[in-house]
Amino acid sequence: MAITAAQVKELRERTGSGMMECKKALVDANGDMEVAIEALRKAGMAKADKKATRVAAEGVIAIELSDDAKTAAMVEINCETDFVAKKEDFQGFAASIAKRVLAANPADIDALLAMPLTDGDATSIEDSRKSLIAAIGENITVRRFIRVESSNPLACYSHGVRIGVLVDYSGGDAGLGKDLAMHIAAHDPRPVCISQDQVPAEMVEGEREIFTAQARESGKPDNIIEKMIDGRIRKFLAEVTLLGQSFVKDPDQTVGKLLESAGASVAHFERMELGEGIEKKAENFADEVMAQVKGG
Repeated sequence: MAITAAQVKELRERTGSGMMECKKALVDANGDMEVAIEALRKAGMAKADKKATRVAAEGVIAIELSDDAKTAAMVEINCETDFVAKKEDFQGFAASIAKRVLAANPADIDALLAMPLTDGDATSIEDSRKSLIAAIGENITVRRFIRVESSNPLACYSHGVRIGVLVDYSGGDAGLGKDLAMHIAAHDPRPVCISQDQVPAEMVEGEREIFTAQARESGKPDNIIEKMIDGRIRKFLAEVTLLGQSFVKDPDQTVGKLLESAGASVAHFERMELGEGIEKKAENFADEVMAQVKGG
């Protein structure tokens, strides 16, 4: 039977698949829209399974805040290239997942993937992910999420789409909250916790071993070496704790002093950076472009 342009258009809108794929699916289904949709869905899942082993280290960090700003969700959604990360449908997918995390508070990634992308949607996030892979042509992963609740308004900050920060604080004002979030995003090294007593013991011991080996190479007496090690440990603890770090907007004062002067305190913070911990494959740029042209 003849397939009309209107049928192809409807199938594209409902599945996000390419025009030629939609036309072929309709021809194979003798014009039956639901049969064509099911065929494209299965084909999309097959494509998604094929792409599942490809490294996805680009993407976005998306943040969603409740109306009263006392609950926030932050998610990392990955794709393979920065080009796809900028696409409207990919960013819309990430934003919808952040909204779902905020509203539904899933227990873990598996629970999140089993949920509908939006209220009333019969399709799960996992199936929506696979459909998007089929439409875009890259591996897409829902890597992680964080949901924070507080009795106070939360501060949040996005550095582009690559770094996101949430801060649970009290005292001060919204300007202080934004400054704290920006500091956590920008400071190098990044703070690992709020105060020195929260630094993991194994991290301190690891640094002590390094400092000890370095100090012994100086050939100085043991009592001097001990003082050198203690001094370096104090410096290390200041560098990795939020309260001990020099405030990025005013390096002459620490964040701890800034909070003290404002009568404020930080109860908790979360920082998420795109692709951290993912082993990226080095690729020639020309090869990457050719791979996109060929459809990956």
